[in-house]
This record gives sequence, structure tokens and C-alpha cells, in this order.
Amino acid sequence: MVKQYTLGITALQSDWLIGAGLLGPTVRGMAIRSMKAPGTAYDDPLLGKDPQPDHMRGYVTGSDDAGGVHINSGIPNRAFYLAAVALGGFTWVVLGRIWYRVLTAKLSPTAQFNDFALATVATAGELYGIGGQVQTTIADAWSAVGLPLPPRVTKRVAVKPPRPADRVRRLRGQWRERKAA
Repeated sequence: MVKQYTLGITALQSDWLIGAGLLGPTVRGMAIRSMKAPGTAYDDPLLGKDPQPDHMRGYVTGSDDAGGVHINSGIPNRAFYLAAVALGGFTWVVLGRIWYRVLTAKLSPTAQFNDFALATVATAGELYGIGGQVQTTIADAWSAVGLPLPPRVTKRVAVKPPRPADRVRRLRGQWRERKAA
């Protein structure tokens, strides 16, 4: 987003590369990371192939890289990319606002990918409407990278107000309990 903001470009105009131009002239690759297509930023005899998965089916586990924190970042990066191009416009206006709020106020230190996905979808509903385009687009993006969210996340739950007769029955029950005690 910082790169896009600095260049004044939209999601559709961006190359979605992180560290473009940092690889030496003899390295076969275009960048250190690709948010658009994780796992394709480089394929070099010396560096090897970009190990980032673009879907949960490729999730890397183990003790290296603090359990895969950098390698697996391709999954949420791709979800962000998919949502951004589907929504269009400047990423910092809508998605940036959602991601920032989630990262600064909605997660615990032990949050997992699913927690992050749920928080971004819920925050999209809070900011832009439950079941609205922004919320469903973000939910669809997470689903595309292997984190399908329950349908209830993006649907407004109809809550029926209690009927007066129900309230009277409840109050009578409380009164009887007090009288019996």
C-alpha cells in the first residue's frame, strides 16, 4: 500500500511486487515477493525457487522461519490482492482501513490465519455494512486462498424483539422464584 500510495496508483495499476529491483542482474527473478502470485517472484539456481504458498493447501509448518511466518505470508498477501483488485480503486481507502484496524485493535498475539480472516470480514461489516460488497468480497478472497468462512459471518442475523406476552411470562417466572425463596 505504501508503494501504491507513493506512486498514486490503483490496485489494478499495481505490479504487486515487493522488493522489485533488489535482485542482482544475474539473479533470475523479478522481486523478493509477489502478492499477486506468491511463489513466482524468483526461480534461480543460487537462491532456489520462491517458497511462498498462495493457498492453505501449501501451508508450510516446521521450526524454520519462526514456524513459517514469512514463507506463509503469501497466503494473506494473495487474499489482500484478490480483494483489492475485486474492489478496485486505491487500496489504502477501504482495505487499508480494515487491515489497519484489525492489526492494531482486533487480534491477540496468538492469532492464527483464520482469526485474522474472521476479523477482517467482521471489521468490513462494521465499517461498510454487514452483507455488503466489501464484506463479501473480502470473505470471497479468503475462501479463494483456502480459508472459507462460515456464511453467518457475512449475513445479518435477524433478531426478533421479544413479544410483550413473552416478557410478562418471564417476569412472572422471576416473581414466583423470588416468592418461593
